[in-house]
Amino acid sequence: MERRRLLKIYMASGSRYSLLCLLCLMLFSCGAEKHLKKAEKYMAIGEYFDAASEYKRAYSMTPAKERDKRGQIALKMARCNEKINATSKAISAYRNAIRFEQASPEDRLAYGRQLLRNGDYKTAATEFQIVLDSLPGNLLASNGLYSAQHAAEWKKAGSRYTVKRQDIFNSRRADYSPMLFGDQFDQLYFSSTRNEANGDELSGITGTKAADIFVSQKDDKGKWSKPEAVSGGINTPYDEGACSISPDGRTMYLTQCVTDPSYPRYAQVVTSSRSDAAWGKVTPLAITKDTLSTYAHPAVSPDGEWLYFVSDMPDGIGGLDIWRVRLTTSGLGGVENLGEPINTPGNEMFPVFRPNGDFYFSSDGHPGFGGLDIFIAHPTPDGKGYSIERPGYPLNSQGDDFGMTFEGPYNRGYFSSNRGDSRGWDHIYSFENPEIVQAVKGWVYEQDGYELQESVVYIIGNDGTNEKVGVKGDGSFTYVVKPDVDYLFLATCKGFLNHKEELQVRPVSESEEYTLQFPLPAINVPVLIENIFYDFDKATLRPESTAALDELVKMLTENPNVTIELSSHCDYKGSEEYNKRLSQRRAEAVTDYLFANGIAEDRVTAVGYGKEKPKVVRKKLTEKFPWLHEDDVLTEDFIKALDDPDKQEACNQLNRRTEFSVLRTTYGLLDEEGKLKQMPSQKSDQKPQVPDFDEYEFLIEDE
Repeated sequence: MERRRLLKIYMASGSRYSLLCLLCLMLFSCGAEKHLKKAEKYMAIGEYFDAASEYKRAYSMTPAKERDKRGQIALKMARCNEKINATSKAISAYRNAIRFEQASPEDRLAYGRQLLRNGDYKTAATEFQIVLDSLPGNLLASNGLYSAQHAAEWKKAGSRYTVKRQDIFNSRRADYSPMLFGDQFDQLYFSSTRNEANGDELSGITGTKAADIFVSQKDDKGKWSKPEAVSGGINTPYDEGACSISPDGRTMYLTQCVTDPSYPRYAQVVTSSRSDAAWGKVTPLAITKDTLSTYAHPAVSPDGEWLYFVSDMPDGIGGLDIWRVRLTTSGLGGVENLGEPINTPGNEMFPVFRPNGDFYFSSDGHPGFGGLDIFIAHPTPDGKGYSIERPGYPLNSQGDDFGMTFEGPYNRGYFSSNRGDSRGWDHIYSFENPEIVQAVKGWVYEQDGYELQESVVYIIGNDGTNEKVGVKGDGSFTYVVKPDVDYLFLATCKGFLNHKEELQVRPVSESEEYTLQFPLPAINVPVLIENIFYDFDKATLRPESTAALDELVKMLTENPNVTIELSSHCDYKGSEEYNKRLSQRRAEAVTDYLFANGIAEDRVTAVGYGKEKPKVVRKKLTEKFPWLHEDDVLTEDFIKALDDPDKQEACNQLNRRTEFSVLRTTYGLLDEEGKLKQMPSQKSDQKPQVPDFDEYEFLIEDE
């Protein structure tokens, strides 16, 4: 009896247990569906981090016996983790999808590519071979297999690059896409999702804060400051990243990804203008009318004529391609796909130019170590295509390597990589390749004044070089020269005379930088001729005046269409008649030297002003004499009113000067009737000649 009663109790308990299990399964199933719906919603709008989390919950709540469904969820989870660079999680999820027989050949290709970036080259090779058995001729699988088979030997071979992590720029989050800026490359802009970024919410795309643009400054001792968010209107609660600045330093192009809770995330290129050393609010750049494609990673060509960018627009080769659009004064031109061999069915991203014109980009479609590798595209000799160079290890790794920036003409600078980071976050590294670079650093400035930011430098070489370059904000320019080439540099600026320098470049065993100075005399104001010395109370030129006089001869020779007034001035001491007579004799002593050295007599007029024209102070002079002010006139009354005898003597010295003023810039260009002479035409096969070049520049000036 007791046994039967216990059996009934047991059977009743079993029924209740089964019912409880059934109820749990129903609850789990409802919970799985709930998380699955959330995941699908997040994935549809590109919030891959949140989607991956919801897929994981849905997967864990799906009964093991529902193999197909678990496999499908695992596959979606793998794709989301792949998007956020969670490589280990993506690999695990792909394995489950394969185990549950829910992975297509394309999915196994993605799995192999994740194995490649994880450094598991042996397993990756097996997967790529499986894919090729199903999809013969698939380029990504072929390149992946080739990479898996050769990555180890590539790494062993190494390269001349040295790489070092730069923790001064890095945080506990992602820091990427560095860009050097400034006349001395003393500012480093980069994107970061660190805690100091704008906003309080975490991104559903990455699981971190939305990225902002940060900047670090280098001091006179070469030490970088702690990065700070860029002030002005660039940074917003949205994602900002991958910036590029135009050659003139006035416009920043960057990527922005806005947030919309019901709309997919499409990255766009925006611009910001620089005013008073601050960046303004961004403005969207409408590259095309297509609003359903991504536009990102802008890069301006060194000549400022093209904007390169990344997009998944239709008619591309596959994945993300690199495109370009012409920048004109009237707006943007038509877009062009760079085509093969740069673009592949994979992703080509983060285009960047070295100042010498070399084109760098990152790709996961070309054979490499895994993830995004950096490549260099060199134009072919016929100018119709490119050859692709792999820089090698350690610049490239099995992770993502991208976003290079260069320190002037030298093959050194910074880039970003997520190598060795288990969370897939990017960090900034320095790189250097010790190649021999010969470069000219030139400075164009107003003689007796400041830098000339609007000047242009024409460069002619006996190897056929014929180029022009602009200058930076400090009036400087940098130009890489070639050994065994003779160069002529002609600096020009509207309102100023030209200045020419010549340089013979010979081979060297290590990098060398040649410094050239281009002081341009102004046309509309008197120009001081420094270091002209006379014997006391005489008009005899002293020997130490020769260097300055020879520079004056050179200037007149380089500017053959100019006539000048050569004037000499005295201080207020002595009689007016005596000072005027002495200054006239001194002016004539200088002109005699010019005539004796080949300058035509009708190009120079000597005038001695005595003390009639006291010096007018220009702004540059106030830096040397802070107690003077711009536009002060150093008259006798002004000088005597000064309370310090040393200041009075300094003013007298400033008044004792030799100057020249430009009278005409059309000497030799007009006929007897005052009409412009016919300029000789230059045959297309002739190299530009400097005299014709100078005359042409002055014709522009006169117009």
